[in-house]
This record gives sequence, C-alpha cells and structure tokens, in this order.
Amino acid sequence: MTPPQTEHRKGGRTRRAVISAVLAVTLSAGGAAAWALDRFVIPHAEITNVSEYEASQAETTTTSDETSADTSASAVVTDTSYTSGETGITVSTVTTGSGDDTVTYYVADVLLDDATTLKSAFAEDTYGENITETTSAIAEDHNAIFAINGDYYGFRDTGIVIRNGVVYRDEGARQGLAFYKDGTVKVYDETTTTADQLIADGVWNTLSFGPSLLDSGEVASGIEDVEVDTNFGNHSIQGEQPRTAVGVIDRNHLVFVVVDGRSPGYSAGITMTDLAQIMKDLGATTAYNIDGGGSSTMYFNGSLVNNPLGDNKERGTSDILYIAQS
Repeated sequence: MTPPQTEHRKGGRTRRAVISAVLAVTLSAGGAAAWALDRFVIPHAEITNVSEYEASQAETTTTSDETSADTSASAVVTDTSYTSGETGITVSTVTTGSGDDTVTYYVADVLLDDATTLKSAFAEDTYGENITETTSAIAEDHNAIFAINGDYYGFRDTGIVIRNGVVYRDEGARQGLAFYKDGTVKVYDETTTTADQLIADGVWNTLSFGPSLLDSGEVASGIEDVEVDTNFGNHSIQGEQPRTAVGVIDRNHLVFVVVDGRSPGYSAGITMTDLAQIMKDLGATTAYNIDGGGSSTMYFNGSLVNNPLGDNKERGTSDILYIAQS
C-alpha cells in the first residue's frame, strides 16, 4: 500500500515530508515513533466492501437507485456538461492574474434531482485509516460522471463520518458540513451533537475538515488562522495553496470549486479568504473548505479536469464526493 500522498503545508512542510520524518525517527527511537508510523502511515481497514455493507442498510440506496432508473434514458453528455432528468452539471475554467500571479480554478455548477444523487465513496471501497486511491480511480470504480476529492477522513481519527446515510465514526471535533436528504446543506458544530442524532435529522453525508468560508453569505472572519488538526504537520492550512470547496446556492443547487496551485505561471494557489470570495461571487450563501494541496482534484466524464500541482498527476486521497452516470 502506498503511504498517503496528500499535502498540507505548515512552514513549508508537506505531509509527505512528515511521513518521511516519521519513518526516519522510527529507525532511531522506540515505542512512540512506532506508534506514529502505525497511526499515520500503515493502512488499517475497518470495513471492507463498503458498497455491500451500505447496500445491506435498508435506507441507503432506494431513493438514489430509483432516481437513476427513472432518468437514464435522458442522459446527455458534452465536454463540459451533463444532463440526466433534472440533474445537471456544468464545468467551467476560470483564469485570473498574470505571470507568477496567475490563478486557475475550475467550477462545477450542479443541480440535483434528489439530494441522495450526490454520494460518497471510499478508496478501495474500504473504510479505515491511511487507505488511499486517486480521485479518478475511485470515481471510475463507481461509474461516476463527476467527482471531487473528499475530506481525507482517513488521515485523522476524529470527526463525524456519515456517508450515504451510514454512520462510520462519531468523534466530534470541529466544524462539519452536513448534507441532508431534503436538499439542504448546513455547517454545524460536531461537538454539540452525535452521528445518531444527525441521522435522525435526515443527514445523508457529512464532511469534517473546514473551516466554514461564509457567514450569512459574507466572507467569514478569522479563517486564515483555523487549525484543522493537531497531529503531525497538519495543524494549519494558511497561505496560497491549492484548494477544494463546496458551496450552496439553493436547495439541491451546489457549486464545487477546485483551485490549482504551487505552479508559477499556471496557478499560484489562493488564500482561504480568496477562496471564500470566489464562493461568494459564485452566489453561494454557505461554503466549506475541504482537503486541498496535491489532492485537490476534479473529475468529469472519464478525465481529470484540473492539473494538480502543475504535474497533471493525482495524489491519493481517502474518499470522494461523486455523481454516478445514469
């Protein structure tokens, strides 16, 4: 199994550098270093064949499967769009600035016929820690027409993880994002609720990363100083970086943004405040930052849309959000 490749910088350190450091320390130290290696590098599968596991849960697949069956005859695909019944996806490219200040990002405007049309999938169809695949590989395994990288849940052991109506983890730690079956999407405080309560309230999927980018439709204050995690080398997400974000325009109307970065002349990356402004300008009233760096990825109709780190090469991630092709 390949070690996690997603990057999060703090003072120039990337997750890859952190993993290398952990490996080096392990060779010269005892139990603590061995624990770190086990915790952050070695894959640990908790549930294999997640697709089968979720299918066994009575309430997870009926609505979305019926929707796909009802709309399959009307699917129309172009280079930048997809329409199937009332579900529509339009992908566009935006370039701003010039020279080393050039920024390139990709926008997917998404209308859903039903909230459960937006699904989640895990790398290797397995739930656990340090299990990775590229966004494209996971998407292809699930017949996705569209996908973005998820929150890299597998690099941390905290956060509420609900996927496709199934609870996988209930360890509230930060601001989360909840997608409800009625088409609403809300930022919430994980520490004030439980996964079971969220399920009872109609939550279909959750993400646990952050921060929330908008406050009542305006750019949120203090977002440059947010710490997502407190583990090795992953405390902060400041500076100009590749980014991925989810925005809410209306019920069942979402916008996804992937910003490339660390590639002078093509795309320098953006700050968290810049990302919030993009989401506001796109009409979002709620917006949420998810895993970025080298794992910031958008996939559409069998191909990678963006150009991660200017290398046109994806890094592994734990999970994706996707829409299946009908």
